[in-house]
Amino acid sequence: MIDEELVVAVEKAVREVAAAEIVPRWRRLAAHEVIEKNGPHDLVTVADREAEARLTEVLTALLPGSVVVGEEAVHADPASYAALAGDAPVWIVDPVDGTRQFVRGEDGFCTLVALAHRGRLLGSWTYAPAREQFATARLGHGARLNGRVLTAGSPPPGAALRVAVSHPDFTDDRQKRALLGLWTEGVAPRACGSAGLEYLAIATGELEATVFSWDKAWDHAAGLLLVTEAGGVQRTVAGEPYRVDSDANALPFGAAGDERTLERILSLLAGAAG
Repeated sequence: MIDEELVVAVEKAVREVAAAEIVPRWRRLAAHEVIEKNGPHDLVTVADREAEARLTEVLTALLPGSVVVGEEAVHADPASYAALAGDAPVWIVDPVDGTRQFVRGEDGFCTLVALAHRGRLLGSWTYAPAREQFATARLGHGARLNGRVLTAGSPPPGAALRVAVSHPDFTDDRQKRALLGLWTEGVAPRACGSAGLEYLAIATGELEATVFSWDKAWDHAAGLLLVTEAGGVQRTVAGEPYRVDSDANALPFGAAGDERTLERILSLLAGAAG
């Protein structure tokens, strides 16, 4: 279903859509082009909507019979999320991951695309145009950033674990208690930014782990394949792999550059949750 030719074609499409719909609007958004969906921390812009529409058109043309599950389309029609559990290949799209950063004119945003079939992640594309970074991964063929092979690796002995953590606004009371377990000796937690860029930081060895309290596939699919193909690992607090075709993943869940790091993070979460 996925070969190097398709990997290259999708990269070309993502670059072209970003150049047409996202980059020209960066630091040029008018007030009426930014809308609150579910509150001040959940924003959508005209760039999100136009980019997703363009990507939907081109991706389904590249793989006939495929469908798209995109953040903005699911917001308009929540039932469309169920396609992740269907039989058709699914493109999972977050047109602008890190919308708040994009709106503020910062460079910490990216476009995320993943291809999945029956819950199995097959391909991953992460594009941060303002940082000139393009990362790809293909199941069984490794991960690359701007053509360079990525290896997540392990933290230096004795170093505090750098962990990006869900913002408190996106956690319930039980998850808040679990996340408090990370505020301990030897761990250096911080609030996460763009989920896609946090996963990229794990794949490059710039970050040890990340922990999330929400599981919508468009935020995680591309990054999780990138991390695992770079040699990293991922699991929920229940000890099970996160699944893109489920809306009932145990939360929080985490990803890390190596098994030992993830085991420690998950044990801290479980201990604090009680």
